[in-house]
Amino acid sequence: MYGLQEQKPAIRTSLDKKEKERSKITKASRFRTIVSVLGKHGLLHLFGSRTNMREVGKRMRMAFEELGPTFIKLGQVLVTRQELLPPEITEELSTLLDEVPPIAFQHIQAILSEELPAGIATFEWIDPEPLGSASLAQVYRAKLRGGKECAVKVVRPNVDRLFQTDIAVIRKLVKLVQQILPRSLQASVNLPDLINDYYSSSLSELNMENEASAMEDHRKVAEEFETLHIPEVYLVTKKVLVQEFVDGWSLKEFPVDFFSFEERLLRMTDLAHYYIKTFLNGYYHGDPHGSNILVDKNTKKCVLIDFGMTGRMDSLHTEALFRMLMHIRVNQAEDAVECVMDVLDQTIYTDPVKLKDQMRSMMIQYVNSNQASIYNWGNLTMSIITIGMKNYCKIPSGLALWAKGFSAAEGTARWLCPEISFHSVVETADVNIIKNWTSRRFNYRPNASLLTETYKLLGTFPRRMNKILERLAWNHMKFTVETKISDSSIDVVNKMVNRISLTGLAGAFFIGGSILQAFAVGRVSSTLVPFFADAALVVSGVITVYLLWRILRSKRA
Repeated sequence: MYGLQEQKPAIRTSLDKKEKERSKITKASRFRTIVSVLGKHGLLHLFGSRTNMREVGKRMRMAFEELGPTFIKLGQVLVTRQELLPPEITEELSTLLDEVPPIAFQHIQAILSEELPAGIATFEWIDPEPLGSASLAQVYRAKLRGGKECAVKVVRPNVDRLFQTDIAVIRKLVKLVQQILPRSLQASVNLPDLINDYYSSSLSELNMENEASAMEDHRKVAEEFETLHIPEVYLVTKKVLVQEFVDGWSLKEFPVDFFSFEERLLRMTDLAHYYIKTFLNGYYHGDPHGSNILVDKNTKKCVLIDFGMTGRMDSLHTEALFRMLMHIRVNQAEDAVECVMDVLDQTIYTDPVKLKDQMRSMMIQYVNSNQASIYNWGNLTMSIITIGMKNYCKIPSGLALWAKGFSAAEGTARWLCPEISFHSVVETADVNIIKNWTSRRFNYRPNASLLTETYKLLGTFPRRMNKILERLAWNHMKFTVETKISDSSIDVVNKMVNRISLTGLAGAFFIGGSILQAFAVGRVSSTLVPFFADAALVVSGVITVYLLWRILRSKRA
């Protein structure tokens, strides 16, 4: 255990070292480092038509781990966007190591002294060996002066500066990639926006005050479930979170005989209903896997920890997703597809008939499926995202993390109580789901909003109708029609224009060369005119041969 007395010279040295290292983190230096590491792992020239995607994923994982926290978190976000990358790459990136070697405790002590009003003296003792060491923060066991044991989560030094610098470099690279994407993909995928979403969520993880706020929100949701608990927060600053210490096992490590079957079923039901309640209220926990749930040895409660990767999504989207699940359970695929259409945003390149047909064919496979099958509900949401992406639909920013959270919750339930289907447990929450929707629909605020919108519609209707009639009377009514041309048609037109242009150019050189030759015969003693005439005829011949080669090649293709 670490003593109470602060080692001021060591702390001063550590702070000076931190500031020195911070000053070295610049855009230029990080750009050189990023390019160097990508080149070292062969990623600058590896992508090609015959590249082994599994090898690409392996090299990306090693490069991301070497580049540090920003890229480790970026890799974890890319895993949730399986529609953007081949499955071989996302499977490899899913093994990215978030556990990293801990830094020396004197650096952590320097942050504690800088952040906490009483410094290290806030604690009676603190164990210098961390309970956990991740890419962004380290967690220690300690005891407060008041006598309560606690867990102390401390953000690693300089990781915020590293994030801001790396993201600035990544933004520039992503803008270049966005410009070379096909127009159809540019319409459905906005890579700069994706990076901005990732940047804002990552910065939230670096601010312990945001995590404490998320814990408070989720505590209100979980308070009705007697088998669940969220640790109490004792003290929080931007870089330090001091919370209740839980003596327990992770959900995947508790002894088999610690719970009876009934106790496991009760906890599984409470966890499932808790996650559904958070989703219905627009919250999501992007990483609710078994390692982030502890089984308290004393109270036997399931304790939820690590609220870094949390966020919010439009409650109307989550309502549409739950309606979709209800329709699928009773084999109403057509209605389920209509629910999905409320979530995906179609572009001008989307073929609605093709999109609905693919969705319907996919959803049929999930009727009467169970959590042990590959057709589980977490996989269903990811399949919806993938099909939407292939049909050039825009995907809501929070949907991928929502899907990841739902899939992880399903896996947690399967681990806790494999005898009972997660789907059956979710069905028991149908009444609560309907109550949630009903209370929202008949709540004062939404209805007040509806009334104001209706009042606006009725109040402005005469004036708007009068304008329409005036335009009709004066023949000033105009409609904007936007036509959609397929990419293949655009390519054919471009090829035709290019060939016609080259044909005209070849003809111009041929005619010009012939005229010069005819003019030069017996009239010009200089060799300059015959030279230009021959050169024009040669250029004409080269262009003609090139055109014939292109035509023959396109017919073979």
